[in-house]
Amino acid sequence: MQRRHEQADHKGDAPERHSDLEHSGGVAGKGLGLFGAHTESLCVPWVMAGRRRPTLGAMPSTVTSGKTTATRGGLDSFFKITQRGSTVSREVRGGLATFFTMAYIVVLNPLIIGTQADSTGAFLGGGGHPNLAMVAAATALVAGVMTMLMGIVANFPLALATGLGLNAFVTFGIAKLPGMTWPDAMGLVVLEGIIITVLVLTGFRRAVFHAIPAPLKTAISVGIGLFITIIGLVDSGFVRRPAVGPVPVELGVGGFLAGWPMLVFVVGLLSIIVMLVKRVKGAILIGIIGATVLAIAVEAVAKIGGQLDATGKLVNPTGWGLNVPKIPSQLVDTPDFGLLGHFSLLGSFGKIGAVSAILLVFTLMLADFFDTMGTMVAIGAEAGLLDKEGNPLNAQKILVVDSLAAVAGGAGSVSSNTAYIESAAGVGEGARTGLASVVTGLLFLVATFLSPLVSVVPYEAATPALVVVGFLMMQQVRGIDWDDLEIAIPAFLTIVLMPFTYSITAGIGAGFVVYVLLKIVRGKSSVVHPLLWAISAMFVLYFAIDPIKSALGVG
Repeated sequence: MQRRHEQADHKGDAPERHSDLEHSGGVAGKGLGLFGAHTESLCVPWVMAGRRRPTLGAMPSTVTSGKTTATRGGLDSFFKITQRGSTVSREVRGGLATFFTMAYIVVLNPLIIGTQADSTGAFLGGGGHPNLAMVAAATALVAGVMTMLMGIVANFPLALATGLGLNAFVTFGIAKLPGMTWPDAMGLVVLEGIIITVLVLTGFRRAVFHAIPAPLKTAISVGIGLFITIIGLVDSGFVRRPAVGPVPVELGVGGFLAGWPMLVFVVGLLSIIVMLVKRVKGAILIGIIGATVLAIAVEAVAKIGGQLDATGKLVNPTGWGLNVPKIPSQLVDTPDFGLLGHFSLLGSFGKIGAVSAILLVFTLMLADFFDTMGTMVAIGAEAGLLDKEGNPLNAQKILVVDSLAAVAGGAGSVSSNTAYIESAAGVGEGARTGLASVVTGLLFLVATFLSPLVSVVPYEAATPALVVVGFLMMQQVRGIDWDDLEIAIPAFLTIVLMPFTYSITAGIGAGFVVYVLLKIVRGKSSVVHPLLWAISAMFVLYFAIDPIKSALGVG
């Protein structure tokens, strides 16, 4: 069967690809241990249902020849830049694109966790008033260190930072529980990260990953593509929740694309699309920078201002979404890292009880556990860094670093750090190695000193890149056999529930549970991997967590 798939793959016609990505080659890791050399072997492409994997960064349909590539220096040798068909300039460009696409977290995370007091009335850092600069500095520091570690250890173009959704859960679902403090809440994050790390080091997390059917991995990638697309559309204001009416979302304000910021988004999006079609190198990064310059010029002339006032109330629907794009008066600021180490590992057990604490850790763990697995598959697929079974290169190392990032996020009091799907923007610019992650990480470290400059890029200038990358990831949908309902229905639920629930975990969980259910009713339960049974049972528990907590009398 595999041979037939490979033959079909060789015969298929590959979709037209951007010139930046024509170099991508198939590679597969050899599992040399956490700190082993980055050694890869060439392999045939990842194929499913007799179709070529139609991603922008798709691997060639033939095995690379045995021609030896000359060594081009220590940097090239360590990161295998030439071996993966990349160049230093592409890696640097990819690292820049990833940073500018996700740099918003340095501004957004403080607005989520830094503006909210815990149950005792204290803000992060223990004061009676928010200290957003301190939160921003710690956010950038942890993101920088862990992203660089990902590049050096795993040699994978994947960036990490505080996880959106997770930070909101820690803020509103943990820190505000009666008796809980911010150190208690961050202690639970550290505890969750330690447990995840143990599961990785014992091989359990990777074993779980290998138990997932390849078509479901494809569905995860496609679903994440749609997920980041809706993130881009919502954050830009292109799609919004209407003030009145029965529909949940609408176009712009009142069904119209109103306001100068929206013009910046549209111009940025169309510019990137045109440059991609014309095969302009650096299209995504050029689009982000160009849209930012346009945004600064528009704000300087029109004096639009932000959407929210100082209290967070919406007062200007056609204003800028996250920050007002203008050149700051102060370019450099000394970072304050006072939040580091401000956590209590087991303090929550005495405040809310062991059962509640364990359930909270379990909830955090599931979200962290599967979000990263889906993200690294999606990034690996776009970069052509998956083997024929759909597993990312150096998967074990990626998972170890990601697990340690959860620990670091809690220890830094900025919430769990996790892999960012925005890394796909860097892959879209040609990134194929960990050098891109090192570049992104260095920029995060610089951002600890230049936080005023980071806040210059508004949502409306950064989000066009997410929409374009979402399209590129959507192309993988051809890798699913839609005639096989036993896989098509779970894949469909995985894909649609991610954007419609705003949760990667919800989409993955629904797909797994329904996949197992259909195998049972079809009398094929024997083909389900034992670990997939356990995972599906855990997801059933995850979806029913509130009724269980109520039944146990813990909230």
